[in-house]
This record gives sequence, C-alpha cells and structure tokens, in this order.
Amino acid sequence: MAKSPYTKPVLDKDLDKIGMMESAAQFVMTRAATPALALIFIVCAASAAISMSAGSAGMLFIAVAAVMAAYMAMNIGANDVTNNVGAAVGARAISLRNALILAAVCEIAGAFLAGDRVVATIKDGIIGASLTPDPDMLIIIMVSALFAAAAWINIATWLNAPVSTTHSIVGGIMGAGAAIAGVQAVNWRQLLEISAGWLLSPIIGGLIAVSFLWLIQTAILYATDRLEAAMRWVPMLLAVMSGSFVSYLLLIGVDGAVGLRTWQAIAAGPVVSVICYFPFRRVVARQADRLDRKDPSIKLLFRTPLVFSAALLSFAHGANDVSNAIGPLFAVVEASGIQSVTANQDAPFWVMALGAFGISVGLLLFGPRLIRIVGSQITKLNPIRAFCVAMSAALTVIVASALGLPVSSTHIAVGSVFGVGLFREWHVAHSTQRRIYIEAKALKGDKKAARELIAARAASEETTQSVDNNYRYLVRRSYLLSILAAWVVTAPMSGALAAGIAAALQRLIQ
Repeated sequence: MAKSPYTKPVLDKDLDKIGMMESAAQFVMTRAATPALALIFIVCAASAAISMSAGSAGMLFIAVAAVMAAYMAMNIGANDVTNNVGAAVGARAISLRNALILAAVCEIAGAFLAGDRVVATIKDGIIGASLTPDPDMLIIIMVSALFAAAAWINIATWLNAPVSTTHSIVGGIMGAGAAIAGVQAVNWRQLLEISAGWLLSPIIGGLIAVSFLWLIQTAILYATDRLEAAMRWVPMLLAVMSGSFVSYLLLIGVDGAVGLRTWQAIAAGPVVSVICYFPFRRVVARQADRLDRKDPSIKLLFRTPLVFSAALLSFAHGANDVSNAIGPLFAVVEASGIQSVTANQDAPFWVMALGAFGISVGLLLFGPRLIRIVGSQITKLNPIRAFCVAMSAALTVIVASALGLPVSSTHIAVGSVFGVGLFREWHVAHSTQRRIYIEAKALKGDKKAARELIAARAASEETTQSVDNNYRYLVRRSYLLSILAAWVVTAPMSGALAAGIAAALQRLIQ
C-alpha cells in the first residue's frame, strides 16, 4: 500500500520529541550534579579539618578556613587553570576531555611535589605572624581574605573573565590586614616585589613566545626543505623543554634531600637536554615519514610537544598557585597552636591534599567554561603558535616558582597570546622573508627570482598601497582592554571585600 504524501510521520516526530526530552533532562541533571559534587568536596574538606584538629581550641577556625580554602581552590581550577590548556585545545592538538584529565593529574603532582616553596610567601610574606601578635587577628585576616578572593573569582568566572587568582588572594590579605591590624601590618616591600612580578611576567612571557615563534618561522617554516628543517629543529625544542623541566625539579630539591647547589640544578638542564635530544629525534623522524614530503604539514609535528608543554605548564601552575588556596589555611593552622605544625614548617599533608585536589575538582567541574577565552577568542592559534605560548608560559612560571615569587599564570598566558598575535600582525605586514618565501613557492622554489620580483614591486607606489591595504589586525583589541581592566580591578575589589568581611567578623567575635 502506497504511503500517502499527506500523511504526517507522527511516530518519527514523537520519537524525536522523546529524544529531545531525554537530552534536556540529561543536561539539567548534569548542571545540577556539578554544584552538588562541589558541595560534597567542601563537606569532605571540613570533615578532614575537624578530624585533623580534634581537641584543639582553634578547631572551629580551622574548619571554617578549610571550607574557604576548598572554595578558593575550586575557583582557581575553574578560572586560572584553563590558561594552561586553553592554547592546546584552541589549536585542536588535544580534546577538551583529555586536556582536563591531563591538567588535573599534573596540577596534583605539581602541588604535592613542589608547592611548599611558594606557600611561605603567601602565608608570611604579606601579613606575617610577627606583625600580628594576636592569633585571632591573623585568623580573621586569612579567613576573610580566602572568602573575598574566592567570591570575586567566582563572580569573574560567571562573567567569563579570566582574572588573576594571585591578584585576588594578595589583595584580600592586604585589605583584611589593613582593616584589622592597620596599614603598618602590611609588608609593603614584599607587596612591591610581588607587584613587579605581575608587571614583568606578561612582558617576559610575550617576549619568550615571540622568540620561539620567530625561531620556528625562520628556521623551519621558511626553509627550502621544511620537512628536513623540522626534523632537525623540533627535537631540539623538545629537548629544551625536557631540560627545563628537570632543572625545575632539581631546584625544588635544593632545600630538600637532593643536596645540589642552585647552579648545579640549573646546569643539569642542558645536560638532560642533550641526552633527550636523540630519542626525540627518532620519534620526530617516525612522525615525519608519515607526512607528504612535497607539501608537508609541519603543524602536525607540534601536536605532541604542545601536549607535553601543556602538561609542564599545569605542573608548574600546581606548584605555584596552590599557595593561593592553602597559604592562608596554613597560617590559620599555625596560629591555632598545633605543635606538630609549628615544629615543622612544611605544610601538613592534608592541607596540601585539600589544595591539590580542590584545584583539580574545580577544573573538571567548571573549567570548560573559560578554556576558549585564551585558546581561540584573543587571536587564532595553530599548533605552532600554541606551542610557543605554552612553552613561554611554562618557562616563566617555572622561574617564578623556583624564586618563590607568586606571579600570575593568567598574566603570563595572556601576555604570551597577545605577544604571538601582535608579532604575527607585524610579520605579515613587514617581513621580507615571508614575501620571499611566498613568491618563491609560486616560482617553484626560485628564491633569486623571488627577490628580484619583490625588489621591482617595492619601487612602485602601488605596491606600497597594497602592502598597507593588506595589513590585518590579528588580535582583538577589545579583549586586551577588557582583560587589562579586569586585572586592574581584581586586587582592589578583593581587598575592599576582605576588609569589610574582616571588620564584620571582628565585631562579631568581640
């Protein structure tokens, strides 16, 4: 029996509606499960704090500080950690799910293995216990700073604005300290040193990223035999990354059981780079054999090192920024008079675990929301540009962590992205090497003829106008202004909010 053209496919439409309802229900359940899981983690943090401080007079304060630290750690994961993997995801070198898993594992490893060096700066460097002889005052300052910083970061994440978690916590401690103990309690010299790191880190990050991009373009992309040049240079870049990673681990061990001097730890990096170069060369050679030799896609060779650099950056971030969550908590634990902590200046294991796992929980639950801000909305990234960004950010954070200076990974990552984008603008408009390469490719590799053609065109006014008209803006200036505004506002907002909270708590306790 022939089907009437006027008959509506009722069953198909009903099935489609049922499928849409199931998808909607699953979406709603997922959105509801995310805050529920976050609440479970906060409850676990409070339970762990109570069990570890049972019998202490400051058990209640420690529990409250642990809740605030867990809240802060999750917000760090939601807002700040996305900068570590945003470039790799934006360049499509790794999927979002795999990037989240990779970052979570590396963040935990970095916090546990290397987080203690920077904790002391946050704990004592801004408002030291010696400047606030009353332990209750120090506890109020740290709890207020944690709550204010976490609340501001939560608001910024909701507004899709990547801000500095270090800005937030330092501003919170400064504001609460000034409100409770007076402006004389703030270590202004330490604050100026930290502020210098905030100012220098994006500049250094941008310069390093531009240097790597210039090297790759000059040595590989514009070479006569791009594949041969890539097989020679990519293993070197991987080896440099490996050496930097090993030097950082050894620098962490300078105060520990390794027993090496600082110059020995740094000198070990080049040695490791030389050793790693040979296995990396074999790996890259195998990958290069799969490419088309006539027109090789060199970008594919940078996917693996880009993932490696993202892991390195996440490790460094875990070592550097875990202090933003657990530094104030550690100060509260010490001020509460637990002898096992004051006798040993290393942060207790449960405190480190709270910060490490809190960052990863926040990343997995809330991180995907901001990953695309740095990865794709400032400037277009491919695997090569993303590699330069991640490599630059990793090296800058590693140096800062080795020095015990809490810098902002957000500033470094964003500075690197803007540096790459601005360099591309200049390079496209003014690079003679790029024009020679393009013309030589059209002339079947004849660079001499390409140079002559470019010289002839440069003599005409039409060429000058053409070059000016071809100048393109490859960086969104609006993002630059909005991000700079967020950076400027973060510390004052956190400080003002922390000052208000601290004043209210002081009146409540008294």
